[in-house]
Amino acid sequence: MTYGHAALTYDRPPENLNHPREAKRRESEHSPTSTYYGTMFQPTYPIRTARLTLRPVTLDDLEDVYAYQRRPDVVRWMLGAGPRTREQSKASVIAMTSEDALREEGDCLTLAVTADAGVIGTVELVWRSRSDRTAEIGYVLNPEHGGRGLATEAATALLDWGFNEFGLHRIYARCHGRNDASARLMARLGMRQEARHIESYLFNGEWADQLVFAVLAREWRSRTLSS
Repeated sequence: MTYGHAALTYDRPPENLNHPREAKRRESEHSPTSTYYGTMFQPTYPIRTARLTLRPVTLDDLEDVYAYQRRPDVVRWMLGAGPRTREQSKASVIAMTSEDALREEGDCLTLAVTADAGVIGTVELVWRSRSDRTAEIGYVLNPEHGGRGLATEAATALLDWGFNEFGLHRIYARCHGRNDASARLMARLGMRQEARHIESYLFNGEWADQLVFAVLAREWRSRTLSS
């Protein structure tokens, strides 16, 4: 997923044109501070920050989600996507309601970002590798609430959980080479740019660059301790 000039999010990789919620996953090491039922890992809900509450998506969130999914600027950088109809947003919300935990490698944890105005976006963590303890972070913010650091605040909370409770070693993120807003957010999160893959995938019929950013657990902890 990717946003337009006023919105922020990450690109799904070319091999995953749809949401990775349907991908199969494998069991991960248990982190003692995570909620654990068999092979299920999830935060203790809700996650609260100074201005936000992060929690699982519910069907009651449809109107708030549709309010930004229907915007052309929100889908500007989304691979193979356009503004959604209400029925398409409903299908999206229904799918996201099942993404409340990580059960197998490949699973996606999607959390609604809520403020006084309701649901203003989502943040998500895709469990990419059990053996390498690696995940990919993504984010979507309604442009009506941009420019206040809320996407950074929400993503920071999810990174904290990923490193300090789920026990990840590395978290990375990707975006279209021209998605400056997303790249700036990754930098604000303390992620380094590791690569620029030149003309690595087709985007709207044209070859596009993809930026890759990442941060390691030790780097994240050092940054948060010093801040």
